[in-house]
Amino acid sequence: MRWHKRLLVAGAVGAVAMAASACAGGQVRGAGGTPPPSTTTSQSPAAAQANDATFVYAPNLDVVTDWDPASSYSNEIIAMANIYEGLTRYNAEAGKPEPRLATEWTSAAGGKEWTFKLRQGVKFHTGAPMDAEAAKKAIERTIKVNAGAAYIWGSVQTIEAVDAATLKFTLKYAAPLDLVASSGYAAHIYDTSVADELKDGTKDAGTGPYTIDTWQKGKETELTLKAFDDYWGGWKPEQYRKVSFRVTPEITTAWQLLQKGEVTFVPRLNPQLFEQAGTTEGVRISQKPSFQNLLLLPNTASGPMKDVKIRQALQLAIDYDGLVAALKGAGSKASGLVPQGLLGHVSGMEPKQDLARAQELLNAAGYGPDLEELKLTLTYAQGDEDQKLLVTLLSSTLKKLNVTLQAKPMAWNAQWDLGKKQGQDIFVMYWYPDYPDAYSWFLNVFRSADKPQFNLSYLKNPGIDRAIDALPQLTATDVLAADRAYADLQKKILQDEAAVAVPYVQTYQRALSAGVEGYADNPAYPNVVFFHDLKPAG
Repeated sequence: MRWHKRLLVAGAVGAVAMAASACAGGQVRGAGGTPPPSTTTSQSPAAAQANDATFVYAPNLDVVTDWDPASSYSNEIIAMANIYEGLTRYNAEAGKPEPRLATEWTSAAGGKEWTFKLRQGVKFHTGAPMDAEAAKKAIERTIKVNAGAAYIWGSVQTIEAVDAATLKFTLKYAAPLDLVASSGYAAHIYDTSVADELKDGTKDAGTGPYTIDTWQKGKETELTLKAFDDYWGGWKPEQYRKVSFRVTPEITTAWQLLQKGEVTFVPRLNPQLFEQAGTTEGVRISQKPSFQNLLLLPNTASGPMKDVKIRQALQLAIDYDGLVAALKGAGSKASGLVPQGLLGHVSGMEPKQDLARAQELLNAAGYGPDLEELKLTLTYAQGDEDQKLLVTLLSSTLKKLNVTLQAKPMAWNAQWDLGKKQGQDIFVMYWYPDYPDAYSWFLNVFRSADKPQFNLSYLKNPGIDRAIDALPQLTATDVLAADRAYADLQKKILQDEAAVAVPYVQTYQRALSAGVEGYADNPAYPNVVFFHDLKPAG
């Protein structure tokens, strides 16, 4: 992923004095009103009576980095999840996939054959019908493009359009394909006939309730969506037919706009503002544990952090308890790489700050209070106050160990581009699974890669690679063995290689207009609001 991925959408914490080495992040964009979608095109008679209000989402980072549904793998999940659909969608409350473009499905041959019955009468936004042949072409193109999260289809050997309503998969090895098909990335069913025309964001090829109205990269109101009148799910008059994404890097600005009614949804406030939101007339709050954790990825390939002793010292220097306390409910202490609620989560791996041991390790590496000064560079997400807090605390602690942290907040695309060039000693980002399974952390972030995408610790370990490659089939055939394999991998990556530090797991804290009904966080689709599920309060 992934803001994936990644991401991704940032968080915010209370104002904290910044260390000299950590610059302030984010810029306030114009405070003008949010332009509504420009659409005035023809509507059905029922649509003409529909709710005319615009639902305004206020992210702190760019909304779209890639419009291709095959390769999209970043913040645009928030918009794409409303434009495109998969065969299934994960129901976090029920803990299983539920029908979307497929209405039912069966598996056979020990999980190596899957047959999906497709919903009939569904149209793409292009006007073309969505049938088994179209779905087959979409998934085959995604596999062929082999970008983003295309790995989720790695088990697929063949796809057959048995008839217009029946899609059959034959797998190379057993895999939970109904769960795979619910992924927020790479599982979209789209009209491949226009796939080459999607790059500039002037059109899309989905089946979802919303379609692109305008996209202005870099603008404050970056993206507006409008209702797709022929949506198979239909429309009720009270549903939101217009959606706007107003990029608001400064959290205080987002809060002010929410109170003024200029935005409808703010994905993250700081603790003080979140508490205030809970008692503010016209505003309501929502919070829920997530599958999203923060990762510090040290550069294991070059520079001072190539020395595992320095990476271990970094892990021990982080004030995990102080950070979680400062988050005031917006985060919980991590135990291993896999958040609670997913196969592979381990207990008893909660990290602890140990400055004495950190200094011993630094000294052994030739650095420390009475030795040479160590300078490290770190990049993190602009406008993310949670990451800013981490950087502030870490900078202060490391200073005591004669380590200077030169931290730089960056827009995601710039930070990611720099990371892919190994341009920093420590890369900070969030990660969450592509579908509700721990595999994506290991495959994407820690499997060897000649051209790193999200392996931004640049770890290369053939033994770890082999263990990662065995995870999908193991998960499908022997859950207990898979659980042990995940635990063993986390020990190798976190403790032996010290290729990551995990400061906390996020608890999503949302603030939205009290005039909205139907909102519920789904941790399988981080930061996504499914606008079609909402309506103004009666």
